[in-house]
Amino acid sequence: MEAGILLPPPTSSSPLSPPTSSVILTQDELKKIAAYKAVEYVESGMVLGLGTGSTAKHAVDRIGELLKQGKLQNIVGIPTSKMTHEQALSLGIPLSDLDSHPVLDLAIDGADEVDPHLNLVKGRGGSLLREKMVEGACKKFVCIVDESKLVKHLGGSGLAMPVEIVPFCWKFTAKKLQDLFEYAGCVGKLRTYVENGKPFVTDNGNYIVDLYFQKDIGDLKAASDAILQLAGVVEHGMFLDMATTVIVAGELGITVKNK
Repeated sequence: MEAGILLPPPTSSSPLSPPTSSVILTQDELKKIAAYKAVEYVESGMVLGLGTGSTAKHAVDRIGELLKQGKLQNIVGIPTSKMTHEQALSLGIPLSDLDSHPVLDLAIDGADEVDPHLNLVKGRGGSLLREKMVEGACKKFVCIVDESKLVKHLGGSGLAMPVEIVPFCWKFTAKKLQDLFEYAGCVGKLRTYVENGKPFVTDNGNYIVDLYFQKDIGDLKAASDAILQLAGVVEHGMFLDMATTVIVAGELGITVKNK
């Protein structure tokens, strides 16, 4: 089910002010609009999964703001990364973990790609494992994106589909991953830090191999199973059948897509 939601009339205080004929919103402004809409799903007393990345950051900021104003109360946050943990602490959001709260009411997070079936690619920020653990434990998962993230099929943006792997013999694992999708023209690259060329290390002490596809990889469930069967793989960035709602911000307003 898909519903188009018009933005409210512009006011100086409205976080959802739409563009006028003389204003073009930046990608970050669109992310903020989607994030603020997602936080409308949050109710007092909820246990929340707090996402990671530039879009999720706006949602966490908004939750902290509403807590401070007293409009939300008794919220417990489960962060999906060390970065989000630090952000939430700085905002006064009470935190816990999956050991104490194995079932969450709601998670809010961004995505790198969204296909027409609301399957996602996540993890270009490097937090895919913790995101999948937290968001897989949620009753509802609201994903927030700007319209540039919409694709016809996963991998369709030509950008990375991340796979978290153990550092041990990473070249061996990267070659196995690339060979797995040879039919799709796959190229696998170890993610490195731009400043020094050293391997990017996740919060879990692992490496990430970014897969780039020239063609559609086909059956996503089969692809998922094949990746996870490889020894050395920890988790991949395809989030299949997990998002219950996707909020898309575009120049003409917000679209809410429900599973």
